[in-house]
Amino acid sequence: MAENPKSFLLPVVAAAVFAGLGRMVWQKIQADRAARDTRVTGPIDEKTRQWISEVVRTPRQ
Repeated sequence: MAENPKSFLLPVVAAAVFAGLGRMVWQKIQADRAARDTRVTGPIDEKTRQWISEVVRTPRQ
């Protein structure tokens, strides 16, 4: 006799989610390496430092 067919949807969705998360992690690693290698962040002058401090401390309404 024929058994009930099992759904392939759950394993396919699980594989897609796993692949998507893996891809996101890989992109983050690549971006971090590129930022470290190119040294995108540099020294901040005092005017910029003060502006950032103001923006962070100002309460949002």
